[in-house]
Amino acid sequence: MFHHSSNLQYPVKVDKPNPEFAMLLQQAIGGVEGEIRVAMQYFFQAMGARGDERIRDLLISTATEELGHIEMLAHAVALNLEGAPVSYQEASAKDPVVGAILGGTNPRHLLSSGLAALPVNANGVPFDMSHIYATGNVGADMLANVTAEASGRVLASRLYNWTDDHGMKDFLSFLIARDTMHQQQWLAVIEEMGGMEAQLPVPNATPQDHEATQHSYYYLNTLLDKEAPKGRWGEGPSFDGRSQFSVRNQPAPEGQEPRLGPAKPHSGAQQEQINPSK
Repeated sequence: MFHHSSNLQYPVKVDKPNPEFAMLLQQAIGGVEGEIRVAMQYFFQAMGARGDERIRDLLISTATEELGHIEMLAHAVALNLEGAPVSYQEASAKDPVVGAILGGTNPRHLLSSGLAALPVNANGVPFDMSHIYATGNVGADMLANVTAEASGRVLASRLYNWTDDHGMKDFLSFLIARDTMHQQQWLAVIEEMGGMEAQLPVPNATPQDHEATQHSYYYLNTLLDKEAPKGRWGEGPSFDGRSQFSVRNQPAPEGQEPRLGPAKPHSGAQQEQINPSK
């Protein structure tokens, strides 16, 4: 069961409507960095959560908060479309808007939604759920969540820099702040489970005899004209505490040449493929 308040989580105000900015805000709704993505990601992670019940509660509460962020962004899109022309004649009468409504905005805001938000990205492409990561492994999911919030904060920061509208800047500063918290909280879950050393490699329950560990900790440099770049990834202890990082420069391949046998009869192949000459 979900409950809904009539009031938004944080005030959303627009000083001067801007149809072009409404199109850009769509990325924060239906883009791969957007709120539909994280809301559904946390929701499905929660539905598959096993083990510590606190983590399920954390996921479901944050998923619900993100649904509220979709509502806020949708309201921001609608406010930015206030006063947008609904006909060519009306647009022509407001010359500064003609370029925006015909050249810089999403026409579906007029044609499909009646000057309201859509579940699409800034290019008008619907969000298709292909970027929902819910593995059932809490370590993998928390790392995916940190990445999702990081990319969302990058987007919110870029939107903040794009607009000079004080109302929108205030609203976006709130979203930036919540992205900060959500990054921190998912990292805190990892810390509660013993930190990176305890959680890596993911899954940490895979028996080591299932892994060819002689290949687990070297950086493979495939550049033929350069030595491997010096960095933490090539020396020092591994983050799981199990080994030391090393580097292999231009190693010889260990596998076989990938040759296939003849094609099968009736497979639609050429006769020369079915009975190749010796």
